[in-house]
Amino acid sequence: MNKHGARRRTLMKLGLAGGLVGPMHIIPKLAWGQGAPIKVGMSTILSGRVAQMGVTTRDALQMQFDQFNDAGGLNGRKIEFIYRDSQGKPEEAARIVRELVESEGCQIIICGEASGTSFATHEVGRQLDALMIHALSETASLSADPKLKSPNIFRTARQSVHDSIVGGRFAAQMAKDQGFTRWATISADYAYGREVTPEFLSYVSDGGADVNLVAEAWPKLFQPDYTDSITKILQAKPEAIFCGLWGGDLVSFVDQANLFGLFDKVKMFSIHMADYTTLTSIKQLPSSGVYSANRYVSVLPDTAENRAWSDAYFERFKSRPTNWAWEADTAARFLLQAIRDTNSTDPKVLASAIRGMEVASPVGAKDGKILMTDSDQTINYYALGWGSIVPTPPYMTDIYQADWQDILAHEAAWKKKKGYL
Repeated sequence: MNKHGARRRTLMKLGLAGGLVGPMHIIPKLAWGQGAPIKVGMSTILSGRVAQMGVTTRDALQMQFDQFNDAGGLNGRKIEFIYRDSQGKPEEAARIVRELVESEGCQIIICGEASGTSFATHEVGRQLDALMIHALSETASLSADPKLKSPNIFRTARQSVHDSIVGGRFAAQMAKDQGFTRWATISADYAYGREVTPEFLSYVSDGGADVNLVAEAWPKLFQPDYTDSITKILQAKPEAIFCGLWGGDLVSFVDQANLFGLFDKVKMFSIHMADYTTLTSIKQLPSSGVYSANRYVSVLPDTAENRAWSDAYFERFKSRPTNWAWEADTAARFLLQAIRDTNSTDPKVLASAIRGMEVASPVGAKDGKILMTDSDQTINYYALGWGSIVPTPPYMTDIYQADWQDILAHEAAWKKKKGYL
């Protein structure tokens, strides 16, 4: 047999002879597909004043993805995690998400953006076939408003309305017990601030307390100087303040307000205070009179699982996890459970699996689990409570824990009032 005949016999064994020229081009693609990485993209803030938000989000995701990869991935396919810095700019975040999908080949997007930017990425996500999970945006309307719903987009962040329900009732009881009625507010002038501020006060009022709003301050997001806002609040002589600031903004506000002795005169209810990066960044935490939701503290829930996760995070990154960290960790848990359950990375298959799923979580409040709702495609049953902030560990005491049946009943009424049902 000459060399040409031998070559033809070999090709026939491979099924590539005669009219089967086409499959010769398919073989490399099949091989690539079987061992190809599972590309997960993320747009978040990794620079500037609130970089810790993106850093802790990235780190929490990386922990979960590394565990998945170390266990063999999906039939040998490992996750390739590609993240970009949006600097908190909506147009940049939208561009990054589109580029990650269309140029980088990511079929899965984690949106690590604050609310002011997440709406821009949400609109891009609705136009793409990729699976998208909002890991940080807490503006309730992002998932509650049916006009924004998309079958491929989910959220693993807590919701402003949940914090307002629990915090409002907590503040209402304190106001009735101590007899204060004069309120001021300070929140950044963007989607989240404008939504959560009236929500919180409405639940204080619904809790039976008198609310006399004497001052409102609306600084810009990431504003460096709060002197004007602090002066305005002091001049109005409130007895209590609702503060919707977060991250570096909240740190700067508290540090500056301390110079004016603000917390010697008023009580402050701040959703975002009880986060380790905030608590440890403020130069001097007020000794009393400041109350917060649990953003992330290892004492809520006070379980071995929560402490173990916190310790593992600290061992690797030399800092304690944040609220953003557990929200991102939750996104990874839903994603990876769906991949394992379906043996697939197809966005539509994964979306179908995630809808209505429960996953074990260190902050799970339903027998250690968190639920992804089928209707809104957002989470319920995460640990939620309010308590007093103290300047030393554990930083949060006298915790009032949420009753999730109560939360869901009030949330249904809120949706009806907003026209979402």
